[in-house]
Amino acid sequence: MPVPLAPLAATAARYGAIALAGYVIARQMERGRVDQRSEDVMDELPEGLSAHQARDRQQWNMAGRMRRVVRLGENGPGLEIDASLLGRIRFRRV
Repeated sequence: MPVPLAPLAATAARYGAIALAGYVIARQMERGRVDQRSEDVMDELPEGLSAHQARDRQQWNMAGRMRRVVRLGENGPGLEIDASLLGRIRFRRV
């Protein structure tokens, strides 16, 4: 029985394009660094979301933190998830 190659070739081309795009993006990314001051600030964030608008400038500051422990089973191995968010949006007239 002959194997239809057209559908296989289209699928292979699609996955090849996705792999090529991922390779190009990975090559263009810069290596990140760890700033200990930022790490300390994120460790001190309280859990939850907060937003603040500065009165003296047109700027919003936002912060958020979520900490959860996920366990497999009642006494199974656990994984702690600690996600922090710091953001700033500034509007200036030019």
